[in-house]
Amino acid sequence: MFRRVFLGVTPLAGFSGGQNFSPEQRAWLGIGEDESVRVLTAGARTVLLERCGGESSAALPWDRELVMIADVRAFALADLLQMIHDSAKTGFLFFEAGDHSKSIYLNRGEVIFASSNQMVDRLAQSLLRAGMISVEQFREARSSYRSPERFGKTLVQRGYLTPRQLWVGVRQQVEEIVRSLFSYGAGMVLFWEGEVVPDNAVRLALPTRRLVAEGLRRRDELLKFLARLEDPGTRLERIEGHPLTGTEEAIFAAIGTEDGFRAVCRKAGIDPLSGARTIHLLQAIGSVRLATSDGSGEEPHAGAVSLDEESLRQCVEVHVKLLAELVAPIVAVDGVDGIRDRIEGILEEASRRFPELLGGLSVGRGGMLDPEALTERALRVPGERECQVRLALGELVSYLEFELLNHAGIRDPEVFLEGLEPLRSQL
Repeated sequence: MFRRVFLGVTPLAGFSGGQNFSPEQRAWLGIGEDESVRVLTAGARTVLLERCGGESSAALPWDRELVMIADVRAFALADLLQMIHDSAKTGFLFFEAGDHSKSIYLNRGEVIFASSNQMVDRLAQSLLRAGMISVEQFREARSSYRSPERFGKTLVQRGYLTPRQLWVGVRQQVEEIVRSLFSYGAGMVLFWEGEVVPDNAVRLALPTRRLVAEGLRRRDELLKFLARLEDPGTRLERIEGHPLTGTEEAIFAAIGTEDGFRAVCRKAGIDPLSGARTIHLLQAIGSVRLATSDGSGEEPHAGAVSLDEESLRQCVEVHVKLLAELVAPIVAVDGVDGIRDRIEGILEEASRRFPELLGGLSVGRGGMLDPEALTERALRVPGERECQVRLALGELVSYLEFELLNHAGIRDPEVFLEGLEPLRSQL
């Protein structure tokens, strides 16, 4: 996407900042016939060029000041993002490693949106991993989807998601993209300071500190999963019957013709790290099964990246505590029964998406949920358990925040919600 050039070094001697390169210069830079370049920044000794015309996660801002360039091999991405957060900077962070590019939009140090050019990071794949849509729904929505409409709009129009469920799904997708950054051990980071508005109309407010901590934990879990896939005793088995596209289809096809995870990745033209994330997705939708060399196998969800019991329990408890705090001022104004009925309605709707976690769950007096009952259910949920807890309980949190902000009897709801930020940052 970009390249640093040192002036006076052959074959770019005499370069003056224009785009009329000779064929030799274009070949040296790796610029295709249909591509052009743009100068991002120029100094007395160096020039930074942007390659234009290739696929990217987002357009790089031309009207903002480029204030940071760093190599992830020397400066960990977690430290860089933490520094931006601590400095309360507003801007646009661009990460590139090979053909992977990801973009993070920040406002006063907090993430408001993210995008990626990787198939595994797309909204549909994120919704499939979280169990918010089925493979059949994905296939049917894809058949009626027409660009340039957004795929999420198609899912809502077909009745597979409500607008609020889509909002929760987009939030989860953005969080996954940010968390995935910390699995890279190499790559370049650029940061432009100043407000940059994402093309997507969604504007979130996600705690950067939490995403960094979760990303580092997910990195360790993904590396463990990668080591398991590369173990000579692990064998990948295909499970037919699920239509696939793109990278997932390439990995699935290679499993039937190649021995060993690395060979499968080479055949599919994908790096091992992305291959591990893709295998994880294929497990979640029941298309791949891991087996050992002695012939014993596991269920499709077994071996998926998940948190330990104590971390899952903490995730449930923080959500329940936040729900209790959000309910309290509504109970003080409206009484117990009204809010309880409304929460039961939201819970019933959410249980259609998360039956193992929420199906038949009772709401206590004052709209309270039993954290022990929730944790016991969560531990039995297959796949990414914490992900499903966040999505399911996140619907309740989103509803209560919406009701607070629009409640005629509650004064200064923004001040109240701002006071809950320390608790919300633990989610």
